[in-house]
Amino acid sequence: MNGSADEMSKQEEFVLRTLEERSIRFVRLWFTDVLGFLKSVAIAPAELENAFDEGIGFDGSAIEGYARISESDMLAKPDASTFSVLPWRTESPGAARMLCDIFLPDGTPSPSDPRNVLRRVLHEASEMGYTCYTHPEIEFFLFKNPPEPGVSPIPVDQGGYFDHTPAIVGHDFRRQAITMLEAMGVSVEFSHHEGAPGQQEIDLRYADALSTADNIMTARHVIKEVALDQGVYASFIPKPFTDHPGSGMHTHFSLFKGEENAFYEEGAPYQLSAVGRSFVAGILAHAGEFTAITNQFVNSYKRLNGGGEAPTLINWGHNNRSALVRIPAYKPLKGNSTRVEVRSPDAACNPYLAFAVIISAGLKGVRERYTLEDFSDNEKTLSLPNNLDQAISAMESSALVRETLGEDVFEYVLRNKRAEWLEYRRQVSAYELDRYLPIL
Repeated sequence: MNGSADEMSKQEEFVLRTLEERSIRFVRLWFTDVLGFLKSVAIAPAELENAFDEGIGFDGSAIEGYARISESDMLAKPDASTFSVLPWRTESPGAARMLCDIFLPDGTPSPSDPRNVLRRVLHEASEMGYTCYTHPEIEFFLFKNPPEPGVSPIPVDQGGYFDHTPAIVGHDFRRQAITMLEAMGVSVEFSHHEGAPGQQEIDLRYADALSTADNIMTARHVIKEVALDQGVYASFIPKPFTDHPGSGMHTHFSLFKGEENAFYEEGAPYQLSAVGRSFVAGILAHAGEFTAITNQFVNSYKRLNGGGEAPTLINWGHNNRSALVRIPAYKPLKGNSTRVEVRSPDAACNPYLAFAVIISAGLKGVRERYTLEDFSDNEKTLSLPNNLDQAISAMESSALVRETLGEDVFEYVLRNKRAEWLEYRRQVSAYELDRYLPIL
């Protein structure tokens, strides 16, 4: 959990007091499995004080990637700093939620808890004197119809980039979603219609990496709740349409030493410091190894290889919006805004694990003083994995990803993704039937 024991005690007291004052009867404890799916258990307010002290027991073997049956007992302890009343549960009695940290029965943090995986990497950054801040641009689609086998999704509109007309329903959706998010303490910086029909983007405000990952999990849930309320369906599938760009989650990263941005150096190319350049070099050096985490589904590679501005090469640039890592334009007199943008992740990833591997790669570049010039020769430019199978193979031999995720999470992801690839490979696609049935 975040903060000192005294701070946590004050936060816990605030939570208990708020529950009583607002007559909240249900407290939902949220946590995330290894694949990035949200899990929840609801408890009565009377049980919460004990949950803060001892946690709520659950069967870890029933959660994707958490434990084997022989070691299944786990404890979910709510983090009082993440407390929020659920704004779509306004009728009495109300409901609230908190995110949880997962512990083993002996009180040690679970090595399989994605939140703990990211926290370990951020502790490493802290040991080096840095705090890591992130800013994600979450893209997703709104469809008129819920998923149904054999039925194509229908976008809610035919809008394009930044469109805002009475025929475009997305702006009403975004207004309600942002209102809900901000009611839960999640600050939004921008929102707009994206380039494909029905495609939306909501950008969360800069925050420390752990808070940002928490906020992404909250945002994905809120977006789906608002969609249901409006009679549409929201999806973070990376590439639903062959002929339109897919949805990514471009994420901006920066390291701070106290109040100073360690990426900023006045007069340097792009105002990017030696630390920033080494951070980028670390990401590029290990990008192929961690792509199975940042782009974890078969469909993720349809986006990466589907045109638009999705990156396919392990490269960097300034104005090149198809680069894997982009250095955004420097804002005069705003050195603290210097940052790097990683453009490969999609919003279907587990944000805790995705941030962990990206930051870990960047920190290794800083620690070992990687040079960005090593990645400036176009003739040497490598490609990102073309499919999930290639990504699995690259990850399998990666010491960095294994160390970052920990042995349990690393092995589980490999098993799960291998199974997904094998299942996908045996499927007969609509493309094959449409192309070959008439001629063979």
